[in-house]
Amino acid sequence: MNTLSDLPEPETPEEAVIARYRLSDDQYGSRAEREAIFDAERTMTAAVEEAGVGEVDGNEFGGGEVVLYAYGADAAALFKVMEPTLRGLPFRPAHVVLRQAIPETESRVDL
Repeated sequence: MNTLSDLPEPETPEEAVIARYRLSDDQYGSRAEREAIFDAERTMTAAVEEAGVGEVDGNEFGGGEVVLYAYGADAAALFKVMEPTLRGLPFRPAHVVLRQAIPETESRVDL
C-alpha cells in the first residue's frame, strides 16, 4: 500500500535566461572577447550560486556570436542577479531571452 509520503515530489518547472551577443568576426570572436565572456561567466556563476537562484550552465561560441545559458526556478530572479554582468559586457547587438515555465512564455530584453 502506497502512502502520500511514497509519492515522488513534483518537479519544479525549470526556467531559463539565454543571453546572445554578436562578436567581432564571423567565427568565435577574438581572444580578448572570449576571455571577457569567460570572466563574466565566472562572475555570474558566483553571484547566482550565492543568491541560490539557479546555475550558469555554459556557453556556445560560433557563427560570430556567443550564447550564454542559465537555468533556475525563476527566470526573473535569475536575470536580476545576472543583469549587471550581462549589461557590462561590451558586445553589441545583444539581447536576453527569459523563458518562464508557467505560463509558458518568452520575453526579450535588449541590452
